[in-house]
Amino acid sequence: MSDANLPEQKVAAHVATEKVEEEPEMLLRFSSLHRLLRVTAWCSRWRRTASRTTTLTLRSDEIDNALILWLRVVQALHFASEITALSTNRTVSHRSSLASLSPFLDDHGVLRVGGRLKHAMLSTDERHPMIAPPSSWLTRLLIESCHRRTLHGGVQLTLGLLRLRFWIPRGRSVVKQRLHRCITCTRWRAAAPQPPMGNLPRGRVTPARPFLRTGLDYAGPILIRTSKGRGHRAHKAFIAVFVCLCTKAVHLDVVSDYTTEAFLAAFHRFISRRGLCEELYSDCGTNFVGADRVLRELFRASSADGRRLAHVAATEGVKWHFNPPAAPHFGGLWEAAVKSTKFHLRRVIGEITLTFEEMSTFLAQVEACLNSRPLQALSDDPDDISALTPGHFLIGAPLLAVPEPALNDVAGSSLSRWQHLQKMRDHFWSRWSHEYINGMTSRSKWTKPEDAPAVGSLCLVRAESTPPSRWPLARIIRVHPGDDGIVRVATIRTSTSELVRPLCKLVLLPGAEDQPPPTDA
Repeated sequence: MSDANLPEQKVAAHVATEKVEEEPEMLLRFSSLHRLLRVTAWCSRWRRTASRTTTLTLRSDEIDNALILWLRVVQALHFASEITALSTNRTVSHRSSLASLSPFLDDHGVLRVGGRLKHAMLSTDERHPMIAPPSSWLTRLLIESCHRRTLHGGVQLTLGLLRLRFWIPRGRSVVKQRLHRCITCTRWRAAAPQPPMGNLPRGRVTPARPFLRTGLDYAGPILIRTSKGRGHRAHKAFIAVFVCLCTKAVHLDVVSDYTTEAFLAAFHRFISRRGLCEELYSDCGTNFVGADRVLRELFRASSADGRRLAHVAATEGVKWHFNPPAAPHFGGLWEAAVKSTKFHLRRVIGEITLTFEEMSTFLAQVEACLNSRPLQALSDDPDDISALTPGHFLIGAPLLAVPEPALNDVAGSSLSRWQHLQKMRDHFWSRWSHEYINGMTSRSKWTKPEDAPAVGSLCLVRAESTPPSRWPLARIIRVHPGDDGIVRVATIRTSTSELVRPLCKLVLLPGAEDQPPPTDA
């Protein structure tokens, strides 16, 4: 008979698994080792009716007996085959997780480590520590008790104290995982989730005229004098920083104060010189964490005028986008422009107080420097053409470049010159597409994906001006996924109000998955 005519036969495979029974409900009811052992010791004393005493305090041996009792219970559940083999004077199977420890049963029936330290000058518990199952609830209580005794020490300190009496298989990873769930350590560790870096907005990668899509931020406050000479008081002013999302061109203007009227005047000067904006991006204002106290007070006083600003923007045909509160990294482009502006301010002006005209002149020079920066890193090849700068899209060359000779006397029609200008513009945009855009493909940070927080999770709201022990507690009530489906912003509820915050400002606390498994009553 050929192989093709052989009848098909199914192979039956049997896999033997050892099922671990659930731990006693009484054990799972306790979250403190100290309380568990004391309650067990009192129950044990009550059962010994023949030796009932009138002492109202527990002895240390009664506490130790309670601990040995619970260790025997959990060892019988998790290491049943090993205890059965050792009870019948057989060796532990080489497939057992305890085979390398040479375990044995002591006089109390507790499973201990045999090891190779029999002749060491150590105590019995150190030479032959009691074995604690890594997945047992009792082991969790042991770890938490040692963690508190070491004043919330690290993994090494907690594990060192544990191994004076107990041995936990895979002890380092088990202790590390348990310490990671400590509420107190989580609060002071202040590790907030950081979602992956999002995709660039459409305005950053779509060719458009300069400042058609603009980002806005304030820098300051700075001191401005009313006039020169002695006896003139200085007052606080601010710098309005407008950044083109497409070409990174910068426009700087002095704003006399933080009122809505002063900003609207600066905004009208901006659109009169640079053209109307199609879209305007800015922060909500609460991102001024490092600003002066007066700046924050002024913002809170002027935040009620947001509807008026939105009305003016709608009248001018501008679509205004606001980033989430306390999320300056959502506007990294204009935050970088503010940083660059302050770089020149500190090094040139220092502590000098300028007049309004002097500050306006100086900011125009700073603006020229910023618009002459290369968009890409320069190469060392002398044959390479000049670097592309924001100034090429504003005036056709860097703003600090040496003026070229006039071409009024050169023969040629106006049409050919116009075509030459069109060709230069197309050349700039071609270089922008091939050099600048391609350089923004990779993500320099925030590349690791993380699970989105669940609605209902508890968290701490990070505050830069207060220690972690005073950060308010909140609960996530809504999440706001982005265009790519990744959650970066959430709505939280504190004891006083509801807030919108980015995930990097929230410290997630261990939740319900940290509780013991449910048991049937």
